[in-house]
Amino acid sequence: MKNADLLDYCMKKPGAEQSEHRDWKAAQIKVGDVLFAMVHDVNARPAVSLKTSPELAELLRLENKDVFPSAHLNKAHWSTVYLDGELPDSQIYYLVDASYQQAVGLLPEQRRQQLSV
Repeated sequence: MKNADLLDYCMKKPGAEQSEHRDWKAAQIKVGDVLFAMVHDVNARPAVSLKTSPELAELLRLENKDVFPSAHLNKAHWSTVYLDGELPDSQIYYLVDASYQQAVGLLPEQRRQQLSV
């Protein structure tokens, strides 16, 4: 998978907005004001940083060499996943969906209802 493929998937989420983080050379994807994905290159490889529970983050990192703590984000909750690694695309999409749902859960009720998610 390439960064463009994942960006396209993220931007199809209701309310998704993209901005550029110049310092990190990353595309930030937010719903409302809540970040749910950061698409960037890490060590010249396509990657995405996603939010999970600390337990899932630890499990993913133990089981997959292509998943590791995110450099610029809370390492307990945010993991970076290589898009060209061994993790199947379907699992990466599942992690994007879960990160998006966590972000939506942090939005005010009225905003959640506007998104119809």
